[in-house]
Amino acid sequence: MVLAAAVMLGLSGCKGGDVVSYDLPAQSARYTFEAKTNDVKTVWQYTSAKATKDDAPELSPCMGDVVGSNKAACRPEPLIFLRYDFDLALDNTLKAGETHEITVVGYYQESLTALPKVTSLKAETTFDGGKTWRPATTKAAGKNTFTTTIKHPNRNQAAEGVGLRISATDSGGNTVKQTLPTAYTLR
Repeated sequence: MVLAAAVMLGLSGCKGGDVVSYDLPAQSARYTFEAKTNDVKTVWQYTSAKATKDDAPELSPCMGDVVGSNKAACRPEPLIFLRYDFDLALDNTLKAGETHEITVVGYYQESLTALPKVTSLKAETTFDGGKTWRPATTKAAGKNTFTTTIKHPNRNQAAEGVGLRISATDSGGNTVKQTLPTAYTLR
């Protein structure tokens, strides 16, 4: 049995950062992990194989080693996390009717020893609460960093705000799809 641990800060409304751990079979397989927090839905797909004692870095020991309940080998899984720079105004809005560029960075838990590279990122926008999704132009802008350009409609055409759906893939074939029903509103 493999004990896989992932630090999920704020992912499920955790106060102070809780650790989520779960058992996976020893054989290599593809897994799906889903989380929903404050209407933001994230779906990860990744491949995991049997962990060895060398997989858990010294500075991030297995939870079983820390609490003494389980001495099985463990490691963090290669989940891609997304960080957004919306460059919003002080009132957390952007101007309607203009084109705006946002930055999206893919990152991993620091305790992963061999970090994959985020190789692609696709962005979609919605202005009608998720009924209609439109592709947005995306381009690479550095290591694991992408920009996406969004053409904002008039404010009355996006009364519910701007929603985003981001899909990313890394060099290991791991993926993440994150849906933000309302990323920001327009003024």
